[in-house]
Amino acid sequence: MSGVPSSINDMTGQQHSRERTASPTASQPALLDSLAPPAAPKLPAGSAQRLPVAQVLLETPVPHLDRPFDYAVPTDFEDVIVPGCRVKVKFSGRDMAGWVISRSETPTTAARLSLISKVVSALPLLSSQVLQLAEQVAQRYAGTTSDVLRAAVPARAARVEKEFAGLAAPEQEEPTQPPGPRQADLALTSFGPHSWEKKILQAVQDCLADGGDAIVVVPDQRDVDRAAEVLENALGEDTVARLTAEMGPTPRYRSYLRLRYGQARVAVGTRSAVYAPVSKLRLLVVLDDDDPSHTEPRAPYQHVREVALLRTVQTGAAMLFLSAHRSLEVQRLVERGWLEDIAPGREERRTASPLMISTADSYQQERDPTFQQARLPAAAYRAAREALAHGPVLVQVGRTGFIPAVLCERCRSRQECPECHGPLTLPAHHGQSQTLRCRWCGLHHRRHRCHECGNGTFRAGARGADRTAQELGRAFPNTTVVSSTGDHPVAEVGEKPALVVSTPGVEPAAAQGYSAALLLDGDAQLNREGLDVPRQVLARWFRAASLVRPRSADPAQSGTVVVTASDEELTAALVRWDPVGYARRELYRRLELGLPPATRMLSLSGEPAEAQAFMAEAALPAGLEWIGPAPVDDERQRWLLFFSYAQAAEIIAEVRRVRRSSSAAPGSRGTEHRGLRIAVDDVISLQF
Repeated sequence: MSGVPSSINDMTGQQHSRERTASPTASQPALLDSLAPPAAPKLPAGSAQRLPVAQVLLETPVPHLDRPFDYAVPTDFEDVIVPGCRVKVKFSGRDMAGWVISRSETPTTAARLSLISKVVSALPLLSSQVLQLAEQVAQRYAGTTSDVLRAAVPARAARVEKEFAGLAAPEQEEPTQPPGPRQADLALTSFGPHSWEKKILQAVQDCLADGGDAIVVVPDQRDVDRAAEVLENALGEDTVARLTAEMGPTPRYRSYLRLRYGQARVAVGTRSAVYAPVSKLRLLVVLDDDDPSHTEPRAPYQHVREVALLRTVQTGAAMLFLSAHRSLEVQRLVERGWLEDIAPGREERRTASPLMISTADSYQQERDPTFQQARLPAAAYRAAREALAHGPVLVQVGRTGFIPAVLCERCRSRQECPECHGPLTLPAHHGQSQTLRCRWCGLHHRRHRCHECGNGTFRAGARGADRTAQELGRAFPNTTVVSSTGDHPVAEVGEKPALVVSTPGVEPAAAQGYSAALLLDGDAQLNREGLDVPRQVLARWFRAASLVRPRSADPAQSGTVVVTASDEELTAALVRWDPVGYARRELYRRLELGLPPATRMLSLSGEPAEAQAFMAEAALPAGLEWIGPAPVDDERQRWLLFFSYAQAAEIIAEVRRVRRSSSAAPGSRGTEHRGLRIAVDDVISLQF
């Protein structure tokens, strides 16, 4: 032991001395205890004998509780509690609802377990596939699984469950075949044999013939009615289940259970239908993927397109994006080779498109020098007059009401209320009283002056649908005028001549197509602020134009579209019927500028102090900085963070970590940072 300090020798000697004098009977139990398996956990009295432990996911938005907790299964519920059913449990002295994820023999914790208090629904409502999808969506959008499940599973209607009692829910099929085709297509018309409904029907029929189930997600109730009617007529009502909030809780819950138990094979609905619990998903169709209705308005603000992509990868199902135009997000996937572009070629598009007229081209300017001042240029008036002899004419306007905006007659600046900075409008008595009224606070301002140039005369910036209907009624006497807006939508119009004035998204369907469409207020719509305004306006134009008959040598069968906007790039894309070309050019511009969807984005909105505390706690990769703040309202501000797709997983994981650690901090009561709005890839944040 030379070279070893004496203190260590002394300690070692004392240890050996103690070991030699220790009693054999004292050391033997300690050795046996170390080799023995750990003691069985203590389950409460009344626990089930078989699989006595259930893993329960609580229905709570608190981030640090977004994980399963172990609970004991009562003997009385041993045969009732199954994975996917809903239960009530005690958590921190409170009753909380939750989902049973699985059952096991042993718990994952050494703590004493509590018994499940109540079985809310014994049906296996939540399938393992939908649960996995919800977890992936929560991870992608920096949210919680329970928030996603709130959108995925409809509210319970207890009496409906009696219809399914005793039935066995089929297991959802695991992907065993190569992934289905992933495609992006264009619907050139919205009526007749080549409409988007017929394209969807053909895809669904091919899927069912192959033995699979299908999900069709459309923007709104009107589209659900149109698609479901075509599918039900061809496949039978028993095969199709509708899933929309407008159905009411009882029919919606029944449709959900029909899909869960395999009684229906095709789900048609709005954004929640993307989670439909079909057992053999082989096809997923999304119509108009960039429609604002596809974004969930509640946290974590997920988008149908991204959920559909996740589910396609998860199941290997075929994917079809269908629209009259092309979104930048879909075009990005086409450019990367992830989606196959099956859009019709140039000649087919030209054959199916109406005659296109732009009032801003040089030829029309020479014929009508006053086109910039006239809301209804001469070309539009002539097209409407000629088309009315052969059928209805669609007139698309940007807004509802009468005169939603007021511009200065001299400098054309938008007028705001001096008190609340809300938009001013011209009331009906403006000509006599010279008074403007605020649309926000309702105050009347007599003899208002322009805040830019001091001028006291004003003009309408954009007339709404009701005012346009009045004006057209005077311009075309003895002609029926129909107004369709969000407040009073019209589903369908007949074949008789009529002027149909509509705001975007609620254009009535015409069985034989419109004989003409006038796209008014183009410049007024493009004057709105926001990165995505141009492509949104172009999408509205394409949707409206798809309702018009194709050009034909027979004037009675031919269709015409007149667009009144001065933006040459947008009008050229419409005239050439080339949404793909525009999407490609705009996407590469976004790539050069580092803007979505060429990059990922996260928006953070809230009170400045709370938002700044969150940003200070989040550790970002080198080179990334928050952009902002920009005002949201009087109290809240917004910050943006742009990052690459390669950095997305790291950054979103860090955001989730900050949310979890903050909500779990002592004294936070799970409410820390709850006042913040955290949204990933939220295009609404780009509307400044």
